[in-house]
Amino acid sequence: MIINLVMIVKNEERCLERCLTAASPFVDNIIIADSGSTDKTIEIAEKFDAKVYSFPWENDFSKARNFALGQSEREWNADINLVLDADEYLVNDENCNPEALREFIDMMYEKQGMRWLGIIKREDSYPNGDEIDRSITDVARILPAGMRYRGSIHEQVAAKVVHKLSPLYALHDGYMQKGKGERNYQYLFEALEKEPNDPYYNYQMAITLRNLKKEEESLPYFRIFWRYSGKKEIRQAPYWTDGIMRYLYTLYDLDTEESLEEAHDIMSKVQYDFTRNPDFYFYSGLFYMKLVLKDTKKYIDLLPYIEKSYLKCLELGEVSRPEGVIGTGSFKAAYNLGTWYEVSGNMEKAREYYQMAVDQGYKKAADRLKNI
Repeated sequence: MIINLVMIVKNEERCLERCLTAASPFVDNIIIADSGSTDKTIEIAEKFDAKVYSFPWENDFSKARNFALGQSEREWNADINLVLDADEYLVNDENCNPEALREFIDMMYEKQGMRWLGIIKREDSYPNGDEIDRSITDVARILPAGMRYRGSIHEQVAAKVVHKLSPLYALHDGYMQKGKGERNYQYLFEALEKEPNDPYYNYQMAITLRNLKKEEESLPYFRIFWRYSGKKEIRQAPYWTDGIMRYLYTLYDLDTEESLEEAHDIMSKVQYDFTRNPDFYFYSGLFYMKLVLKDTKKYIDLLPYIEKSYLKCLELGEVSRPEGVIGTGSFKAAYNLGTWYEVSGNMEKAREYYQMAVDQGYKKAADRLKNI
């Protein structure tokens, strides 16, 4: 089978070489649609013998991706298209390697023919105060020939087929770059003018505004997303869990009586959907702590739930899930437990859990451990 890498780019000299260096061993050809680069993007692509096509930008990511997919299949005989962005790059190790990819494709072809999509686990890095947090996202990026995208932004494959987790693992640092939020806002605004009640676009607009520190403005979009959460197809969508967690954190950050009541109501309605998700219990620990500190007399009965929430995180561990923050089932939960025990005066327990976080590579816990 012929596997081609398919990309759309514009002014990606910062990261394109890293992406192509990592991806080249996995593919037979590299197909790139360039929408007007003025830096060294094309020069870098040609170093890898990439087939570069010019495509005029029309404010529509699906059109650009579908153009590149068409070139890959018609001109370069792709059976399988591997779709990556320039700010993503594949890991190559004993589990994620070219041989594992081809074995996966052969297995899927034998079972499903060409009616399937391969999922890549992507590790996203993003700023969080004075730390760099990492989260995991499942993205459909291995496309049998004939699959096409829909949606002008945050495009999705327009086919209801089997989704299967592949052995591929990618790293992504695009959220570390400034300026993309403002660009995405404009594209999403235009998409929502056409489809104002689309839950996916409302989810994307909500998190875009949240990332731009416009939490209050994000709420109407989160609420439309939430309104459709009762539908089975939305609740089963890969973005639903992430949408709920970001909605809850937005309400937490707003820190008003009304926002916290809204968060508590949502928590009560989704708790059975999150019984295996450490992100939810990590949030619960933060949420109960906020309530107790806000009004200790009123919320004193919630005090034990702080400890219970973080212990539940550690009990679950870093379970596999479509979306999630790395550390909520391990070092982050251990660190917060250490903090909880420290302020409660239980120094022995505090040291135990700080040490657990240190053993898992969390430097912040080492600094805290020195001071008790």
